[in-house]
Amino acid sequence: MTPQHALWLPLFDDLADPALVARLAAEAEEAGWDGFFVWDHLRWRAPVAAVGDPWITLAAVACATSRLRFGPMVSALSRRRPVKLARETASLDRLGGGRLTLGVGLGSDRFGEEFSRTGEECDDRVRARMLDEALEVLAAAWSGEVVHHRGEHYTVDGVRFLPTPVGRIPVWAAGFPGKLRPMRRAARLDGYFPVNLDSAGRFAEAVGQVEALRTGGGPFDYVAEIQPGEDSAPYARAGATWLLTGFAPESLSVDHIRGVLRDGPR
Repeated sequence: MTPQHALWLPLFDDLADPALVARLAAEAEEAGWDGFFVWDHLRWRAPVAAVGDPWITLAAVACATSRLRFGPMVSALSRRRPVKLARETASLDRLGGGRLTLGVGLGSDRFGEEFSRTGEECDDRVRARMLDEALEVLAAAWSGEVVHHRGEHYTVDGVRFLPTPVGRIPVWAAGFPGKLRPMRRAARLDGYFPVNLDSAGRFAEAVGQVEALRTGGGPFDYVAEIQPGEDSAPYARAGATWLLTGFAPESLSVDHIRGVLRDGPR
């Protein structure tokens, strides 16, 4: 299978402007890219100063494009109320005509202290339980049926969430390769994004590990990050179905992004 290609942008500094990002998305669609994904953060370490909101930005992207698949990559669900996220994701998917993909993960406090500085949960094990429970609430809400949920962290007492998404919103789970719990989580969902990989060989190992955990036979995505200009063929051979061209947040340049964008996917 030939992998699809997407841009993956941090919404920092100049890219904190949703109108600019929407224009970049429209240009990416015209240049032949298949997807357009954005980071989901509240703050980042210096020298980053400005940070954009992913959901408002993605709404602008949805309106500026007609074909690109888009989404947050990745959202730490422990700092988002799942009932509100159910409304936001359904509305955003409808706005884009069924093109939303939701990337989820634990998040980390080490890059921007965005959990500790805002009173959010900092224990990874607790955030993992919150993530899994939030995914249960989302799946129930997206079904359009009345939701009855009483869990460790969330309660939904007889609420029906309408309108529903256009179709099934794919959910990709991110995680560090070798960590079994994120792999098991991904195997139950629609895709796996092993983060901080340094080689296609390690990506192939991660693909093999998740394949061994999967029990369903439906569509499943394996997502790899590559650098601008990097040869993507080894990742394609390793099983990648999506290749995300990423950019370092400390050296973001709109001109550089536009140059990569206009060259088209490789």
